[in-house]
Amino acid sequence: MSDKRKDYISWDEYFMGVAKLSALRSKDPNTQVGACIVSSDNKILSMGYNGLPRGCSDDEFPWCREGDPLDNKYFYTTHSELNAILNYRGGTLDGAKMYVTLFPCNECAKAIIQAGIKTVVYDSDKYKDTASVIASKRMLNAAGVRYYRYEHTNREITIEL
Repeated sequence: MSDKRKDYISWDEYFMGVAKLSALRSKDPNTQVGACIVSSDNKILSMGYNGLPRGCSDDEFPWCREGDPLDNKYFYTTHSELNAILNYRGGTLDGAKMYVTLFPCNECAKAIIQAGIKTVVYDSDKYKDTASVIASKRMLNAAGVRYYRYEHTNREITIEL
């Protein structure tokens, strides 16, 4: 007979929690996105969040969304999914699963497919009607990458730092 705890978090809760915690590292004042890549045996392989490339100061590049293209964030920031893929130093990501707080755009979908990631678990799909996400889903479907929405358990976890 076992007396183990029964209220421990599931793998999906754990890894989406890591993705959400990673998102909190983003300096973007509008959208913070996090990603966590895991192996088929539930080991964390890499994490990422949306931000500037290494060596580019968060204080010297723009964070706005409007105006002159060279004065907004879109030319300079890297999405969390691509950061997580680029941060991985262990070889292949074939068969891995990615947890991400926002459904991947078409550019990130290309990187996910090329990296060999086979499953994407996402939290929000707030841009589902945009050309970018429609194209993303089309490519993921064509490449056989499975994706599904994270099912919220409404469990609240407090971490004192």
